[in-house]
Amino acid sequence: MTIPLDYEVLRVIWWALMGVLLIGFALTDGFDLGVAALLPWVARGDEERRLVINTIAPTWEGNQVWLILGAGAIFAAWPFVYAVSFSGFYLAMFLVLSALILRPVGFKYRSKRTSARWRSGWDWALFVGGLIPALVFGVAVGNVLLGAPFRFDSDLRLHYEGSLLGLFTPFTLIAGLLSIAMLVLHGAGWLSLKVEKGAVLKRAQRFGAVAAVAAILLYAAGFAMLTWGNMGYTITSAIDHAGPSNPLDTTTAQVAKGWLANYASYPWLWLAPLLGFLGPVIAWVGMARRQDMLVFAGSSLATIGIISSVGASMFPFILPSSIDPTSSLTVWNASSSHMTLWIMLLVTLVLLPIVLIYTSWAFKVMFGRVTLSDVRSNPDFY
Repeated sequence: MTIPLDYEVLRVIWWALMGVLLIGFALTDGFDLGVAALLPWVARGDEERRLVINTIAPTWEGNQVWLILGAGAIFAAWPFVYAVSFSGFYLAMFLVLSALILRPVGFKYRSKRTSARWRSGWDWALFVGGLIPALVFGVAVGNVLLGAPFRFDSDLRLHYEGSLLGLFTPFTLIAGLLSIAMLVLHGAGWLSLKVEKGAVLKRAQRFGAVAAVAAILLYAAGFAMLTWGNMGYTITSAIDHAGPSNPLDTTTAQVAKGWLANYASYPWLWLAPLLGFLGPVIAWVGMARRQDMLVFAGSSLATIGIISSVGASMFPFILPSSIDPTSSLTVWNASSSHMTLWIMLLVTLVLLPIVLIYTSWAFKVMFGRVTLSDVRSNPDFY
């Protein structure tokens, strides 16, 4: 069978699609996590908490599909990346999944009893289910930028030499706090669109304004560490972009300021970090001017910019190794076969538009603000 697209082109397409799926998850399920993290602080009393919960209750399950799609795409398109991340980061992922499980349980069980203590306990469970994944996802991205402690032997057997506590370093904690600030801002942006005008909305925007400032400061701190720290990798050998996938065929090295090289070669990539800084500013202005759509637009741009800047900085690296740079995984040495990427692309071209159309339709149908009168009068609300 003749494949119309070169192997090199398909690899770049699937690298971009992986970014699209991660951004899709952050834009949709991200505001769910942000709203859950805000729940105990913006809502006082059972009715207000039910008001907040029901802004995300109709859509959170559909939004979480993006996480499943992202994991599936990594498994099928980037098997080496899947092997390293899902093995080496196993305990961190178990922590995330344990926290995420609290969400469906919290939604379903919270309203089963009228006890204030019962409901408060599940509200805090929802808070943990929003905060912990936001933190760990950011820490994971920080470790990707630093490099993970893994290596392949001559038989391509994986050896991971890290630990759960080893994932938490000053830089990765900054990345984790940035993730929290970014998603809390996005959650505040969603509440700006979905809750009625009143006390809850005012509190959400106050916390959102703090999150916007924190996001700018933490993003600047992270970029400063990328600029002044010994952080980054480069390929030091000739590489066949259309050759078979074998991490050990590539020679790489850790270099100072390596993650800034792409910006020097392609200045237009500065658009990604620019959005990362500009988005929180736009959201803050929207909150100051009570322009709710502007708040959500700004939080969305911040999310897109911050995540895109990671990909723009690292390309063609996907997951470098901090203990054996030669084992680092790149776009050119970690993908599935030419045929696999082509078949997956055909399936994606059919199914992804359907997912996007359905998601858009679902949000259109459920668009509108949730009010306290809705909560009081509708027994189906959580």
